[in-house]
Parts: sequence; C-alpha cells; structure tokens
Amino acid sequence: MSYLYETHLHTRQASSCGISEGYEYIEKYRDRGYTGIIVTDHFFNGNTPINRNLPWRKWVNRFCQGYEDTREEGEKRGLDVFFGWEETFDGDDYLIYGLDKAWLLEHPESARWTRREQYETVGRYGGCVVHAHPFRQHYYINRIYLNPAVVDAVEAANGGNHEQSYDALAMRYAENLALPVTAGSDIHDIDQFEEDTIFGVYLEERMNTIADYVAAIRTNRIAGLKMSPGRCDFHEDADSVVRAIRLPVDCPGGRRGDILGGRSSRHGD
Repeated sequence: MSYLYETHLHTRQASSCGISEGYEYIEKYRDRGYTGIIVTDHFFNGNTPINRNLPWRKWVNRFCQGYEDTREEGEKRGLDVFFGWEETFDGDDYLIYGLDKAWLLEHPESARWTRREQYETVGRYGGCVVHAHPFRQHYYINRIYLNPAVVDAVEAANGGNHEQSYDALAMRYAENLALPVTAGSDIHDIDQFEEDTIFGVYLEERMNTIADYVAAIRTNRIAGLKMSPGRCDFHEDADSVVRAIRLPVDCPGGRRGDILGGRSSRHGD
C-alpha cells in the first residue's frame, strides 16, 4: 500500500497569489485519494500579503493562519495536514519542510537568510530544502539559479509550470546530480483542481509528522511521483530543449553545460 501527499499548496490567508481558503481544498484532495497535504505558503521574502513591518511574533502568527485553518478542517474531514513554507530569493524558490511555528517564533533571523544559511540552518534543526520548479521561466523571473550545494532535493514536476519542458529539464538536472525528486501541484485556487495539474508524491508509509517526509527525502525513499503522463519526458531533442532556456543561468561553482550534461559534482557557494 502507498500513501499519496500533496507537497506544494498555497492558501489565500498567507500567499498574495492564493485565491482559495485552505479549508476549501480538503474535500477535493480527500475524494481524490490523498492521505494528506502540506501547506507551503510564501514566506517573508516571497509573495506574502502579511505586513513585514509587524513585530516578528505577530507576523509568524498571521503567516501560520492558513496552515492552522486548513489543519483544523482536515481533522474534521479526515485529511492529514502538515506545515512547510516557500521562500524566494532572486526569483528562485525553495520549499522548506521540517520546522514548525514554535521554531519560527524563536528564529526571526530566518527572514534574512542567504541561500546557504537557509540550507545549513534548516538541516541543522532536522529539516530539508527542496528547490521548487528550478527551470520555470515566468515573467517575474530574471534568471535561473542552480546550486545543488544548497538543496536536498529537486521538485521535478510542478503542476503550475506553463511549459512541460521546465519539468523535463528539472528531472534531467536532478538525475545528473543524483538528487531526490518530488512533485507538487503548486496550487493556488480550488478551480485549478484538474487531473493533469494535481501532482504529489507516494510514500510507502503513512506520515505521522512532517519529519517523516523529511526522512523520506533525505534517504531518497519517495516511492513515486503523481503527475500527468510524460510530464518529465523530453518530447524533442534534449539538446534543443536545453538551448530553449531563455534566461541567464547562474551556476555557482559549476558550469551550465556541466550541470545539465551530468558532469558536475555537488559544490558551490
């Protein structure tokens, strides 16, 4: 038996781009056979509606409201709900799993992390960092940032990507570097709930806490990805897809060709 989880979900309460309240998702995911969902609203430097001038404790309380409302509804309707967040740097986004509200309340410095500080600190406290949709080329992104030294895994399939090739490139990137892969819907609106864009991961054991998901990533025990057929496949010559990357690519400690061609090692700034 396997258990299906949504890993990338936004609520209206804590993500400016969110359309639906967290509770609205519960019945849809439960009826589609999901065991649970992870709420990953946009964090301090991302697309959050929460006033950054608030005192830290008040900011964290408001940030966690989307997750808490969703969890409360999940408990009523039989769907497990877990906590994470998504942080943004220079257009590159990272999904953080394994730390909780109590931890955030004691660590206001998390709002000022560099990428490396984020990776090292999250890992030190038992969490993990997943590079979200690394090859996305939407209008608000100025460059692609690839540094496998500051992530534990790669989100290879993202239901919010407009072009399937972005996911094919993410899978190739992860496979070349032997990084674990995940899949998530990146859902913002219940009206986006369609079979070909609702993704997730399968685990062989049911999650009791978010630490179980962290362990599955760290030990590369994701049992499978739920995604539309062929989502991470190249449907044309692979080199031509790579050449279709329209944005500058920043690869600290390595070259773009090496990382996408499989000759890079895990190092960088």
